[in-house]
Amino acid sequence: MRVLVTGATGFVGGRLVPALLDRGHEVVALVRDAGGYDAPDGVRVVEGDLLEPDTLPPAFEIDGDTVDAAYYLVHSMDGGPGYEERDRNCAQNFTDAASTAGVDRVIYLGGLGEDRENLSEHLRSRREVERILGDGDPTLTTLRAAIIIGAGSASFEVVYGLASRLPVMTTPKWVDTLCQPIAVDDVVAYLAGVLDIPETAGETFEIGGPEVLTYAEILRQTRRQLGHGLWIIRVPVLSPELSAKWLRLVTDVNPYLARSLVEGLRNTVIVEDDRIREFVPIDQTPFEVAVARAIDEPDRSGSTAQSDRSDPAADRTEGPRS
Repeated sequence: MRVLVTGATGFVGGRLVPALLDRGHEVVALVRDAGGYDAPDGVRVVEGDLLEPDTLPPAFEIDGDTVDAAYYLVHSMDGGPGYEERDRNCAQNFTDAASTAGVDRVIYLGGLGEDRENLSEHLRSRREVERILGDGDPTLTTLRAAIIIGAGSASFEVVYGLASRLPVMTTPKWVDTLCQPIAVDDVVAYLAGVLDIPETAGETFEIGGPEVLTYAEILRQTRRQLGHGLWIIRVPVLSPELSAKWLRLVTDVNPYLARSLVEGLRNTVIVEDDRIREFVPIDQTPFEVAVARAIDEPDRSGSTAQSDRSDPAADRTEGPRS
């Protein structure tokens, strides 16, 4: 099958491209700077910018034939002024180009969380992107994930930063919020798997790992992987502003990402519908195994800087900011 991957240089996209090749697919990677992308053998690289629609049409062809499917793995996880409009424009430009080219399917990785009025700005933006993609001519398949565990995940880098530096934490009550993290290897397996299952077209699936954990448990288990224990002292009130400042003080996270992460900790994000496992049965990766892999990954030390860049053609897909 001929497949386009947007966000091929990013956290999830960089892992998805070789997985698609291993399955025998022809792959086109859309990147802003071809010279900065070390493409796997056999990948056709096209330079383009989702904010510049005239650059997109060449990405939807392989040797003169329209791609059968396209992955949309783009989101401004690091936020900043105007990110919602940028994400909106990127999604619309992509949808228009895919519709014009006659692409059959689009596959999108969004954020897990219930639709309600008090969604965070980031999850509202994710839902808006999902609606824009769904309004196009290609049939949309959406996968919604919570925190993704892996080297390069902005959310995991914050967890790792906290767990590696602080033996004692004074935290607000959000540390008791339930979450269902998922290993990046499992996310890639689901993304690649739905492509080969026609019945998944037009569907929305929730994906998660085998364990439902509180954020306190996520922090403790991550610190345990580093060979240390963790004391958590809860305080009844700690505003989002103070929580974000605290994250920025003890980790390297940028201010916009800190605020979006804190906003996403208020609401429970667990899988309520696991139909995906009927279509794509995989051996789910235990949380502790996913953390160990993320910590041991050779380029882990440099992953945060890449995940925090502002690049409309790069993938910063993370978990929900609900």
